[in-house]
Amino acid sequence: MYVAVKGGERAIENAHAWLAEERRGDPSIDELSVAQIREQLSLAVNRVMAEGSLFDPDLAALAIKQARGDLIEAIFLIRAYRTTLPRFGSSEPIETSDMQCDRRISATFKDVPGGQILGPTFDYTHRLIDFKLAADGEIPDAAEVPTDPEPVPHVTGFLNKEGLIEEALDDEEAPRDLTREPLELPADRALRLQALTRADEGFTLGMAYSTQRGYARNHAFVGELRIGTVPVEMDIPELGFAIEIGEITVTECESVNQFKGSKTERPQFTRGYGLVFGQTERKAISMALVDRALRWEELGEDFVGAPAQDAEFVLYHGDNIQATGFLEHIKLPHYVDFQSELELVRKLRREAGASQVQEAAE
Repeated sequence: MYVAVKGGERAIENAHAWLAEERRGDPSIDELSVAQIREQLSLAVNRVMAEGSLFDPDLAALAIKQARGDLIEAIFLIRAYRTTLPRFGSSEPIETSDMQCDRRISATFKDVPGGQILGPTFDYTHRLIDFKLAADGEIPDAAEVPTDPEPVPHVTGFLNKEGLIEEALDDEEAPRDLTREPLELPADRALRLQALTRADEGFTLGMAYSTQRGYARNHAFVGELRIGTVPVEMDIPELGFAIEIGEITVTECESVNQFKGSKTERPQFTRGYGLVFGQTERKAISMALVDRALRWEELGEDFVGAPAQDAEFVLYHGDNIQATGFLEHIKLPHYVDFQSELELVRKLRREAGASQVQEAAE
């Protein structure tokens, strides 16, 4: 299909060498280590793990280094590597009620059992450039961090006791695995949540923002946002019970939305849900808002034509790896395609010119 390019292989090898040189940067400056990226660029690492569907901070940090800080490229590397890994089994569903919270806030209740835990956040900073960070070797003041914090109850449980919020129903069927099966519509809520977890943070944020501006009639409160570590357990057939195999850090958000009721449901509060690897609270909140917008049909609400209500639009366009692949393929050689269109345009111009001459003669 493509016109042969002489010297193509040699040019590609030179491009690879140039890329490696640009990635390293000035050799007189110390090379950035994977450990430094993991520890000091942890929010970038968390995003790569979340959208790459693989919890491994060291591997995510390595991918960021290889991708020169391009997070979507790093996510691509993680997903590609993930496909090569064998699967030994499936873990049990994590219990976020057992989370040891580093951060736990609620916008619906001021006083909650366990208290509000502000944790490490930009929320209370002044958003001013701190030029002291430019000084090498700075050691920050030690924070007072509680050791072995006790698990705290979910805030929405208080509304649940009064019957003011819909119950969180457990799905008895095992959900389809989006990492091993292609997305198919219609998608149930479990599959939609998987897609939103892996979706591009910027895209999800834009969809969530659109719901707040009225493009889905979705005014939400953050019932609870919690970040912390949870144990991961796996059932061992030889033992006959599940054992803890490690811990992961996750961000969980439950939104509370007013619901005026429908023909099938009485007035109450409804839920939106977000769960993401690492400290990724912007993504988790966005995910909860979009999840709620996508539930319009099951709740008997009207479809108002909002983008965030359209499951096909949201789920098929939120994956940044698919979007990147389709977008960037247009910079590859399309010589034959363009030549055919070029000839077509020239032919149409000749025919239009001949027609104009004929009309002028008449």
